[in-house]
Amino acid sequence: MLKILLGIPLYKSFRAFGFPKLLPLNITLSVTYRCNSRCRTCGVYNKQAEEFTIDEYEKLFKSLGKSPYWFTMSGGEPFLRNDFADICKKAYDICSPGIINIPTNGLLFERIPVEAEKIASLCPGSDVIINLSLDDIGERHDAIRGIPGNFDKSMKTWSSLKDLRKKYKNLSLGIHTVISRLNVDRIPEIYEDLIKLEPDSYITEIAEERVELDTIGAGITPSVEDYRRAAEFLEEKLHSREQAGVSSITRSFRQRYYNMVPEILSEKKQVLPCYAGFASAHISPDGDVWFCCIKAESVGNLREANYDFGKIWFGKKAAVEREKIKEGACYCPLANAAYTNMLHHVPTLFRVGWSVIKGR
Repeated sequence: MLKILLGIPLYKSFRAFGFPKLLPLNITLSVTYRCNSRCRTCGVYNKQAEEFTIDEYEKLFKSLGKSPYWFTMSGGEPFLRNDFADICKKAYDICSPGIINIPTNGLLFERIPVEAEKIASLCPGSDVIINLSLDDIGERHDAIRGIPGNFDKSMKTWSSLKDLRKKYKNLSLGIHTVISRLNVDRIPEIYEDLIKLEPDSYITEIAEERVELDTIGAGITPSVEDYRRAAEFLEEKLHSREQAGVSSITRSFRQRYYNMVPEILSEKKQVLPCYAGFASAHISPDGDVWFCCIKAESVGNLREANYDFGKIWFGKKAAVEREKIKEGACYCPLANAAYTNMLHHVPTLFRVGWSVIKGR
């Protein structure tokens, strides 16, 4: 965390003046488009890619060096890759990230706990966070995810992961819910049931039309008012839960995110300066470098650049896209980028700090 705090003025200068030139501290790796779910809010399984090999990831990680603090190892379903634990190990050995975050649909109840244990044991100096995606309860969840028995299989995965959490102090478990038109009215009921599973964190994100997920025109985003009601409920629950230390800081950032999303959707503009392309980046399974997954516009391909991330990151096309972001040409409530943006927004940091002090 200290690495992030010390880097804030440097990234602010990079965004404002173009120097010092910095590699991103928050990187999402989509390691595959393959997925064994058929979600009504996602069509990523329709996409195909010549996936990076473990040797190619090694070259990428060497190019990134110690810059990344936070890796999100995403998909598709990342645990479908037989070498997934090896990819995480390579990232750990070369980049020494503070956090390795892994979302999963939980379907592979026999495989996921085995691989999770490998990752936790092979990456002892990183906080390994596994977020189980649950959008409703029982058959309602199965209907959204398009797979009969999904919820029951996810519960088997969750039970095994909870046993692992007792063994590995660097392993934490979260539950992630995508709030869409399909479940927005049920968020209070969904929350009350899922919180009984005793996750280390419960996070939500609004369903968006993303190029990456092949959901443009899908009409999955809830109305501003419907989402606002859900967000107000979740914010109230955050207030009521007893949390301290780092958890209280996390809670304050999450509350700010819930407040921001309706503002972004209604005003249709960036509420905070966006640091996508400065402090955060996304890499597709076949090596395209994106600033974010909403537009998924490539600023260069790593294979074509001989796996030199900096060559792409500091190239002319990247510079053009950065100017567009600075000018506010796009806006979105993407959670991953939003939390990075909040960290680099001084008024938000003061607000979070004051909230923590009041809570104590």
